[in-house]
Amino acid sequence: MVSPFFSGSGRNRFRQDPRDRRTPLQTAVAHVPAPILKVIMKVASPLRLDVISRRGVLLVMALLCAVTMIPGTARADNPIIQTIYTADPAPLVYNGRVYLYTGHDEDGSTYFTMKDWRVWSSADMVNWTDHGSPLSVATFSWAKSDAWAGQAIYRNGKFYWYVPTTNRSTGRMAIGVAVSTSPTGPFTDAIGHPLVENGEIDPTVFIDDNGQAYLYWGNPHLSYVKLNTDMISYSGSVTQIPLTTAGFGTRTGDANRPTLFEEGPWVYKRGGLYYNVFAAKCCSEFIGYSTATGPTGPWTYRGTVMPTQGSSFTNHPGVIDFNGGSYFFYHNGALPGGGGYTRSVAVEKFNYNADGTIPTINMTTTGAPQVGTLNPYVRQEAETVAWESGVETEPSSEGGMNVGWIENGDYVKVKGVAFGSDATSFNARVASATSGGRIELHLDGVNGALVGTCTVPGTGGWQTWTTVTCPVNGATGTHDLYFKYTGGSGTLFNVNWWQFNGGTGTGGNLLTNGDMESGTTGWGASGGTLSSDTSAVHGGARALSITGRTASWNGTTQDVTAKLTNGKSYTTSVWVRSQSGTPSAKATLAVTANGTTNYLQLTPATTVNSGGWTQLTGTATVSWSGTLTGATFYVETAAGTDGFSIDDASFQ
Repeated sequence: MVSPFFSGSGRNRFRQDPRDRRTPLQTAVAHVPAPILKVIMKVASPLRLDVISRRGVLLVMALLCAVTMIPGTARADNPIIQTIYTADPAPLVYNGRVYLYTGHDEDGSTYFTMKDWRVWSSADMVNWTDHGSPLSVATFSWAKSDAWAGQAIYRNGKFYWYVPTTNRSTGRMAIGVAVSTSPTGPFTDAIGHPLVENGEIDPTVFIDDNGQAYLYWGNPHLSYVKLNTDMISYSGSVTQIPLTTAGFGTRTGDANRPTLFEEGPWVYKRGGLYYNVFAAKCCSEFIGYSTATGPTGPWTYRGTVMPTQGSSFTNHPGVIDFNGGSYFFYHNGALPGGGGYTRSVAVEKFNYNADGTIPTINMTTTGAPQVGTLNPYVRQEAETVAWESGVETEPSSEGGMNVGWIENGDYVKVKGVAFGSDATSFNARVASATSGGRIELHLDGVNGALVGTCTVPGTGGWQTWTTVTCPVNGATGTHDLYFKYTGGSGTLFNVNWWQFNGGTGTGGNLLTNGDMESGTTGWGASGGTLSSDTSAVHGGARALSITGRTASWNGTTQDVTAKLTNGKSYTTSVWVRSQSGTPSAKATLAVTANGTTNYLQLTPATTVNSGGWTQLTGTATVSWSGTLTGATFYVETAAGTDGFSIDDASFQ
């Protein structure tokens, strides 16, 4: 059994980084949680940790193996990312998902060694999809180093990411702005030079109800500018907000900094009240907050949001409302090897007090509860993870990321998977430069009920992909799903995506060829020309493309007449990418009964673009009076005739 304490990147599981100059023993000990290390040191105290000793390594490793068997040491779902160290969370709600923009602490860092930024997303707050690194210091030709805390925002059909980095020509910290047409990038430098520069850090961005955008940042001061509607320029001059003790609390023991404000502001508006949540009084920092009736103050200090906790001496807030709940993001040093320079992002759900004040929030290993369930009958990315042990992620040759560096006994947990009663088989997209291994499917524990085993063959390369299939028996209801990877020694195989298959009852996809891997089979067009496309796909090797549209309602169609149940609620998910322009796409159901056709909008109309894939999703109840004679599922646009592509569609 592999202890969840030792999850994280492969190097965090004692695979020595060649750049790491610690001895193997020091490396091992560095990744042990403090309570367990105390137990080990009582036994191992005669050993010197600065001496390479085979006897010492074997003894400590034996002790590590022993503590993995101690009952009650299992971790829950915080921190939410375990494959790498992450810091400075900046959540953004867009199109029914939370996109999380983070920094990335390099393994073994002894300072804030950060070279790129990362993006993750989730529809349920517990299963997070890794979208890799769409932005780095190298994106900015004028930058020298330091991919520190930033924030992204959506406007004008684009995503703007404001980040601090060191200006090569001045040696000072400056705020750059990157732009993308997709929340997951790639991002490019929007203006080719810093947007603002005064040697300070940690930008936060906010758009008020009247459309005026503000960019705030600071350490040791707190400044702001009014952004223009283009979001890449500003009007007026940089304005410094007075840091008064009434506005930001009283600090003692530092005459140069009389208030609690340290860094990391997060400004937002809720219920007519403006909030400024910030990291307070280094070091170690806690999270405090102030409120105001206007975006620039005057501010009134309200107290502590999160006390000083955890093994990181910094913290950084991010606050959102999502799907009827309020969430507080932060970072700590809770993963093995974690600390002030190797941090990890976590999240807690909370409720505002009746007067709008924020309660005290403590760090937990439980994390936020799941919102809804995960659908196993649509293609899911293998890098969608609630908890993992041993694996890493990497860019895939088929697009996106894949899970890799898999060794015997490693596992991935996906939380709250709604099988219903129809799971009959399982598909996975895999690659192996060795002899492969096995994917064991367990319910509710890494050694829980085994419902299927897929054999992964050698494919001739780590990015030479094939799809494997195996039967499934006993996957019913809703469970946590564990992918336990087994096989020989060394690295076994990579996984790109997975999907369960079933019938047309609870949980089954009503759409034939929903993954588009069988070309145009099952699909038609209500106008224009339909074709199978291999040049741009969301998953697998194929998507569907429609061109030559002459009306907005022309789109990709499929007959589902014989599969519908009157009065039942159906959930739709389909990934769409435009071939030009930024049309607003939606999924629709045309229902004909007793000679009358009614049109039911299945998903909100959502802007799509050619820079990446956008998910349309929604839930709607389908009902009719009389005899049903026709029902057609189709994807269209709200206006215009731009061509578009679809992939990985489900209607269930």
